[in-house]
Amino acid sequence: MAVSMRDLDTAFQGAGQKAGLEIWRIENFRPAPVPKSSHGNFFTGDSYVILKTTALKNGSLRHDIHYWLGKDTSQDEAGTAAIKTVELDAALGGRAVQYREVQGHENEKFLSYFKPCIIPQEGGIASGFKHAEAEEHKTRLFVCKGKHVVHVKEVPFARTSLNHDDIFILDTKSKIFQFNGYNSSIQERAKALEVVQYIKDTYHDGKCEIAAVEDGKLMADAETGEFWGFFGGFAPLPKKTVSDEDTTFDSHATKLHCVEKGKAEPVEADSLTRELLDTNKCYVLDCGLEVFVWMGRNTSLDDRKSASGAAEELASGTDRPKSHIIRVIEGFETVMFRSKFDSWPQTAEVTVSEDGRGKVAALLKRQGVNVKGLLKADPVKEEPQPYIDCTGNLQVWRVNGQEKILLPASDQSKLYSGDCYIFQYAYPGEDREEYLIGTWFGKQSVEEERASAVSLASKMVESLKFLPAQARIYEGNEPIQFYLIFQSIIVFKGGLSDGYKKYVAENEASDETYNEDGVALFRVQGSGPDNMQAIQVDPVSSSLNSSYCYILHSGSTVFTWTGNLTTSDDHELVERQLDLIKPNLQSKPQKEGTESEQFWEFLGGKSEYSSQKIAKEAESDPHLFSCTYTNGNLKLTEIYNFTQDDLMTEDIFILDCHSDIFVWVGQQVDSKKKLLALTIGEKFLERDFLLENLSREAPIYVVMEGSEPPFFTRFFTWDSAKSSMHGNSFQRKLTLVKNGGAPITDKPKRRTPVSYGGRSSVPDKSQRSRSMSFSPDRVRVRGRSPAFNALAATFENPNTNTRNLSTPPPVGRKLYPKSVTPDSAKLASKSAAIASLTASFEQPAPAREVLIPRSIKVSPETAKPKSDTNNKENSMSSRIGSLTIQEDVKESEAEDDEGLPIYPYDRLKTTSTDPITEIDVTKRETYLSSEEFREKFGMTKDAFYKLPKWKQNKQKMALQLF
Repeated sequence: MAVSMRDLDTAFQGAGQKAGLEIWRIENFRPAPVPKSSHGNFFTGDSYVILKTTALKNGSLRHDIHYWLGKDTSQDEAGTAAIKTVELDAALGGRAVQYREVQGHENEKFLSYFKPCIIPQEGGIASGFKHAEAEEHKTRLFVCKGKHVVHVKEVPFARTSLNHDDIFILDTKSKIFQFNGYNSSIQERAKALEVVQYIKDTYHDGKCEIAAVEDGKLMADAETGEFWGFFGGFAPLPKKTVSDEDTTFDSHATKLHCVEKGKAEPVEADSLTRELLDTNKCYVLDCGLEVFVWMGRNTSLDDRKSASGAAEELASGTDRPKSHIIRVIEGFETVMFRSKFDSWPQTAEVTVSEDGRGKVAALLKRQGVNVKGLLKADPVKEEPQPYIDCTGNLQVWRVNGQEKILLPASDQSKLYSGDCYIFQYAYPGEDREEYLIGTWFGKQSVEEERASAVSLASKMVESLKFLPAQARIYEGNEPIQFYLIFQSIIVFKGGLSDGYKKYVAENEASDETYNEDGVALFRVQGSGPDNMQAIQVDPVSSSLNSSYCYILHSGSTVFTWTGNLTTSDDHELVERQLDLIKPNLQSKPQKEGTESEQFWEFLGGKSEYSSQKIAKEAESDPHLFSCTYTNGNLKLTEIYNFTQDDLMTEDIFILDCHSDIFVWVGQQVDSKKKLLALTIGEKFLERDFLLENLSREAPIYVVMEGSEPPFFTRFFTWDSAKSSMHGNSFQRKLTLVKNGGAPITDKPKRRTPVSYGGRSSVPDKSQRSRSMSFSPDRVRVRGRSPAFNALAATFENPNTNTRNLSTPPPVGRKLYPKSVTPDSAKLASKSAAIASLTASFEQPAPAREVLIPRSIKVSPETAKPKSDTNNKENSMSSRIGSLTIQEDVKESEAEDDEGLPIYPYDRLKTTSTDPITEIDVTKRETYLSSEEFREKFGMTKDAFYKLPKWKQNKQKMALQLF
């Protein structure tokens, strides 16, 4: 069904084309735009149409249309609003969800557009009376209900309106009082304070006093006495009377009606299934508190209008509460609507035509055909950001039964699919050391060791007073943070733990544990040296994929295989991983389509294989849920248009991004409940509340209030001071509202890294360095903290007088030096100078002499340090002054400026009897001096690195440097 733009009301022209809120008031049976300055101001005698347009991550726009009916609006105006809503939806493509909102009974999604509340004013346009004019301030009493969004209703200014269960706001000329009923919750009280602030700003120009009155508090308090004085003095409150609004309608049986000739006729069926709905008809699903109108794609505009009328008639019957009417279009049903049915088929989102086109293009390219123009260009995808500082320190343990075994730094990146691991990552936060403690479950790991890993990790978190973020990660579902923390990962088949070996023995299964002398095939993936993985797969040709590179070995025979859809960056990763898996062995390159017979023999012969890249679950638009977990039962409430202020310190919340989920735990949550946070996350994945086909193995993060990591706070406009405030939600909000000042917080001191297993989390000089991935705009030397960078800046800026000489953390070695370029050479030389200098602060000079590269230039004209009585300071100043960075480097000496130690050829070659250990074995030649390099290679380093990669490797092999 489509609506011609000619038939569309002119007021709706151009509506819904960009994200935001658009509102129209019904005036003389036509929609009239409401200016943005008046959004949120509703009159009880009017009807409105509200369009909310949301920009989604996939680039599309989602539309939600509401029509709001004031309590004094006329039937004609209400009917016009309902019809105009249907017309607006049709003009937008017939995909919007439509909601009827009745004053005082609005749904939470609607109220979330107008935080903190709406307070309708008396008056109206076409209902026969004028809008209320501004007059002398009138004392008013409001009742507030709601834990997440607040329903505000004006009630008679009398003691009889008060009760023990609700929260009341008394708005007087000079002061606003909030009366907290004895049985009201802390969260409700905190939300009501937002309404107090709104009233103060809206009706008092932000200039009046605020007072909080507690139900049952004695009259000794001056503000309490003042409050009761407005009601003629204190007197016991009556019990709350049950009104229509408080009656529940949960016992109503769900009924499906088919709309025929404007009448809702019951549909007889044993169970509700999707097959009952005909695309040529409209239906009404009566669920009591919600009445849904389902409109088939092939129905006319008149059919939809009559179906809406039938739903209005049904909802206005006697002995019914005020129902929400929600209209949905076939193919765009809400989660709530679909959940009412006993069965609802999953919808496929991938279009078959494009998938097929991609396969054909890959097949032709494999055969050497130019496929340019055949394959639809993929949208440009940004590299996912880790949102975590990747310069921290990592410790990894392998779980063995009920205990954990600390891995040496050299084995941290070697994981086995049959084992479970625990990792602790300490990194510099905003004002203290932050921690991420996580578990990684291999695909072949046993359940007992998974449970043991979770228990051991939870104890580590608990010992740190629940401050670290906690992660649960499954093999194959690793998030970008995990990859960038580890940098390089090799996942071997099989396992080393007792649990895996016991499982193999008891089930008489074949032990697939990696054997370096056997046949093994590795798929190489990643985006660069700081994010690369080699995954061992079955050694058969069907494991190959045109979009990846592979390493195949059998004993001392090694092949590298490059798919036709791979890039030069992928080829470089294979070289790097090869030196980790099979160092010192020459590989036989195999290009897809030109493989040798021996290659196929090792894989058991040729067979079909895929060309499609392995897709990771994409991050979707985030959804926030408040949750309660009692006796294994998880109850969820979605928070729409959420902000940081929606996170209440007494509660647990879940942030669902589809690709991973976060469980946020408030400071005031009971410690026993804190221990259940991971279980709550697992229950959420199990329930799949949004029916989005969530993976049960999606990463789960547990985040504690006050220690939120950047990869969580990025979903909010975050103020870290708010999450560090004292007291419960109400006390915090009261501090802000009363004083209008900044949050009062305790700045926690930077914590000392905690070690488990008797080992410090600060690495020794053999610990591999961290990568710079957190902020692309910030130049950071690998393995150095922000404090170190401040020190570095002091050396690099000759005009700086004040120097911070605090000791930086130990300098980690550079694992994968990048190829030298003129710009990087200069930067590297500076970094090297600083590294060697700071190293001399930490250890006796002789022990670190070897780390000073020859590329550092010592200026004969050094700045003389100022005289000082402190000899130590003089000594240190003179050491600093003796080193300056030479920025102008001769072309012939550029190779020295990579900032690496220089070693003799005899110790660098692969057959050396006294080999150097702590070097990047893929770049042995870079550690040669300029003179020795020219002697061995017959050219400068610059000329060598301009050669094709295969020529470089050939020369390196001839010189035993490969």
